[in-house]
Amino acid sequence: MDLVDGLAIISSPVDSKSKKYDRQLRLWGDHGQSSLESAKICLINATATGTEILKNLILPGIGSFTIVDDHQVSGEDAGNNFFLDGNSIGQSRAQAATDFLLELNEDVCGDFIEDTVDNLLEKCATFFNTYQLVIATNLPERSLLRLAAVLWDNDIPLLVCRSFGLIGYIRLVVKEHTVIESHPDNVHDDLRLDRPFPGLVQYADSLDLSTMSKKEHSQTPWLIILYKCLEQWRQQHNGSAPSNYKEKTAFKHEIRRGIIHNAEGLQEDEENFQEAVQHVNTALLPTQIPSEVQKILDDDACVNLHSESKAFWIMARAVKEFVNKEGQGLLPVRGTIPDMTADSDRYIHLQSVYREQAALDISAVSSHLLQLLQTIGRDEPLSLQKTRSPASSPASKPQDNITDDDIKLFCKNASFLRVVRCRSLAAEYDSSTSRVPQLAGFLDDVDSEDFIYYILLRAVDRFFAASNHFPGEYDDLVEPDIHVLKSNVHKLLQEWGISQSIKDEFVHEMCRYGAAELPTIAAFIGGIAAQEAIKIITGQFVPINNTFIYNGMKQTSMTVEL
Repeated sequence: MDLVDGLAIISSPVDSKSKKYDRQLRLWGDHGQSSLESAKICLINATATGTEILKNLILPGIGSFTIVDDHQVSGEDAGNNFFLDGNSIGQSRAQAATDFLLELNEDVCGDFIEDTVDNLLEKCATFFNTYQLVIATNLPERSLLRLAAVLWDNDIPLLVCRSFGLIGYIRLVVKEHTVIESHPDNVHDDLRLDRPFPGLVQYADSLDLSTMSKKEHSQTPWLIILYKCLEQWRQQHNGSAPSNYKEKTAFKHEIRRGIIHNAEGLQEDEENFQEAVQHVNTALLPTQIPSEVQKILDDDACVNLHSESKAFWIMARAVKEFVNKEGQGLLPVRGTIPDMTADSDRYIHLQSVYREQAALDISAVSSHLLQLLQTIGRDEPLSLQKTRSPASSPASKPQDNITDDDIKLFCKNASFLRVVRCRSLAAEYDSSTSRVPQLAGFLDDVDSEDFIYYILLRAVDRFFAASNHFPGEYDDLVEPDIHVLKSNVHKLLQEWGISQSIKDEFVHEMCRYGAAELPTIAAFIGGIAAQEAIKIITGQFVPINNTFIYNGMKQTSMTVEL
C-alpha cells in the first residue's frame, strides 16, 4: 500500500511484482519471468556452493525448490556457508538451509528431503522427473554418473557444480536445449537495402530529395538516403553495390554530394546525411542466413518432423518452408529499424513499412506451420492459440501448443536461433569415447593451464572412491595422499593415452586444499551456475557447452566442450 497526498493507494499484485523484479524483467521479459516463476528446481547437497546457487535463483523468483541432503550441519558448514550458523550444528543440513533460504523471498516455495540420491533412485526411479532442472554439488562420481544417466534418459537438464579450494567447476549436461531469444551482443539491423522488399521500394520511390524543402531534406531518414544513393550507384555500376574499401569511399563521397549548400556555397549541417555515411559499412552488408541458423534449418530434427517434435523444430521447419518459397532464400523480416534523425511522420511511416512486411512474413510462416501440424497429426491443425499459459515456455515441450505470440517471437529472432547439444557424462567419463587429441592439445597449450584442474578433479574423485576421503582432508595424511593422488593422475592420463605429465606442484596444491569450500569461490561459482540455470529455465541466452573451469589463484577461467 502506497500513500499519495495522505490517501492510501492499494497497489495491485502485478504492479508490486513489476517493481520488485523490474531490472530482471528488462533482461528476459514477462514471458521469461513467467517461466522462472513456474519452474521446479532440485538441489542435491546444501553445500556452500549449492546454497549460493539457490540464493541466486530464489531472489529473482524461482517457483519452487527442493533440497536433497542426508548430512547434518558440521562446524565446517557453519563456518563457510552463509545460510547456516552455529545454532544449526547437528541439525539436518537440508532443513536448516531451506529455512534460511526461504527468508529471502516470500514468493518462493521450498521443501527438503533428508536422503541420498542413491536411496531416492532405489525407492522411485522417476523421482526427479517432476523437476525442470537438477543441480548437483559435491556428489561422488559413482552417484553422479548414476543420476546423470537417469536424467539423460528422461531429457532433464543436469548442472554439476563444485568448489574445491580455489578451483571452481561447472558442467552442463543436457541432451538438447533450443534457444529462440539468444540476445547476441552485436546485432546488425535487418534493413534489406541489398534486396529491398516491395513496401520499402514503394515508399522510398515516393520521396524525391530534389524537390524537398530544406527542412524536409534534413529530416529524411538516412535509410532512405542510402537506398536512393545505392540505386543510383547500381545504375552506374552494372547493378553492383560498393563492395571494397575504394568503392565504399567513393560511395560515401556521393552521399555527401547530396547535402544542401547554403547561399555562401557551404554545405549545411545535415545530420541525416552524416548518419547515412556512418552506416554505409553495416547497412550494405549482404542479407543472408547466418551459418548457425542454416545448420538448424538443415538439422535432421527440422527436416524430419514427427508428432512428438518440439515446438521449436516445428516452427523452424515452417521458417525453412518460408525461406524456400516466399522468402526467396531469406529469413522473415525482423520488422524493426534503428533510431535516426527524422521528423516523426516519416520515421513512423518508415517503421510501419518494415512492420507491415514483418506481419506479412509472419502470416506466411503461420500458414506453413498449420500445414505442418496437419501433416504430422498434431492436435491443433485448424488454428493457432492466441495466448500461452503462463506455466509454459515457448518451444520447450512437444506437448505445448504453439501460439501467435510464439510465432511472432520466433520470426523476429530467426537470425539468432541456437541449439546446444551437450555430450552425456557417461560418454565423457568413458575412456574409450574420451576426446583424447583435444585433451592432449589443452595440456600442450600454455594458455590452457586451467584445464589441468579438470584432470586433477577427475583424479580427486577416483581418490575419494578408493579412500572414502579427499586428498589432504586430514592433516596427518597430507604427505601420503600426495603420492596416491599423483598415482591416480598418472593412471588417468595413461587410460586416455596421453604421454604428457602434470607437474608435482599442481598435485601438492590440490592436497593443500583438502576439499575445502571457500566462501568466495562458492559465491562466484554460485553466481555463474545460477546464471546458467536461468538460461535453461527461460530458454533465453546461450548456455555453456559444456564445461566451465575457474582458477581462483589467477582469476582466470575457460569453457571447453568435453
